Amino acid sequence: MNYDNNKYDLNNKKVAILVTNGFEQVEFTKPLKALKDAGATVHVIAPESGKVRAWNSDNWGESYNVDITLDEADASNYDSLMLPGGVMNPDQLRMNNKAISFIKSFFTAGKPISAICHAPWLLIETDALKGRTLTSYPSLRTDLENAGATWKDQEVVVDEGLTTSRKPEDIPAFIEKMLEEISEGKHAGQQTVEA
Repeated sequence: MNYDNNKYDLNNKKVAILVTNGFEQVEFTKPLKALKDAGATVHVIAPESGKVRAWNSDNWGESYNVDITLDEADASNYDSLMLPGGVMNPDQLRMNNKAISFIKSFFTAGKPISAICHAPWLLIETDALKGRTLTSYPSLRTDLENAGATWKDQEVVVDEGLTTSRKPEDIPAFIEKMLEEISEGKHAGQQTVEA
């Protein structure tokens, strides 16, 4: 599946990508390029300033500039949140209270969230998954079901502005739905947690 950036005009949209060291490189670079190609303003947000380093399949990958630190970031300035996977990245971020609070703000405001591979681990910590349907890397299935979610083995699952995919091979389908959900804007069904 190939996505069509011309189908979506995100010129008036601001998207946050939340990462820390160890995010899966391709799950960051391809969605980032698609968002920018569609006209979105994208900020890379991380707990640390300077650069963050990707994991590329089975070893360390490239380093990327951090635009705004998590301490400085305000979720109300963004229309959507994108979360790349990798094992280390969400495992570290889910222990960071500021990261969880930042993500929770997107649920509370009904804003689209896109999470691929291991990134749905982070969503568990928001207590926003009860009654939601999503997918992830298969090893997270039990964790997500224990958090109250319905897990499906599909390349992309969309539930009221929450877009999830399983693995790097699903990126084209993930990008297509991510762009569509961001272009649609807020989703009332996304508001599953209190402020």
